[in-house]
Amino acid sequence: MRKAYELVALLHPDLEIDVDAPVAKVEALVAAVGGKVTKRDNWGKKRLAYRIKRQDFAIYIYFELDLETEKVREFENTILITEEVLRHMLVIKEEVDRPDRDKKSVKPADDKETDKPTNDVDDIEGDK
Repeated sequence: MRKAYELVALLHPDLEIDVDAPVAKVEALVAAVGGKVTKRDNWGKKRLAYRIKRQDFAIYIYFELDLETEKVREFENTILITEEVLRHMLVIKEEVDRPDRDKKSVKPADDKETDKPTNDVDDIEGDK
């Protein structure tokens, strides 16, 4: 069964000059297991929250992939031993149903009495 996945790979910061080579390597790994890269986005070099493999920075690359579910384990085992990739996360891409923004989900109130402020002071004074 083929599913859509999202992959974020943290690349070694020294590869910033020639980031195309490690990105092509990740794409080749996807192709090697019969997958397809549908989208790629370079998020740039960012400071890490904590050190990973003695590095304070990493280059974040986002991929959208189509993979066979049986080949995911093989792909992850291969990317784990790739030297250029410090860390990665692969998750199933879920489609989010968003309400149509042109339609209003809240109906305006037709009753004018609901717009009047309530005066609860009369109720308190009546208890005397």
